[in-house]
Amino acid sequence: MDDLFAGIAIFLIIEGLAYALAPRFLVRMARLLPHIPEDQLRLVGLTAVTFGAAILWVLRG
Repeated sequence: MDDLFAGIAIFLIIEGLAYALAPRFLVRMARLLPHIPEDQLRLVGLTAVTFGAAILWVLRG
């Protein structure tokens, strides 16, 4: 359970930094997202999940 809360905390830190350090970039990305094909977004998301799980597996292994 501690790992879950640590993961949520890290996620919130990274998200908060993105909004604090690059708000204009996030606004531009939000405008571009509707124009990116759904399949491409899904592939990027699944790739991020795969890399994240692999990094976690290496660190915990």
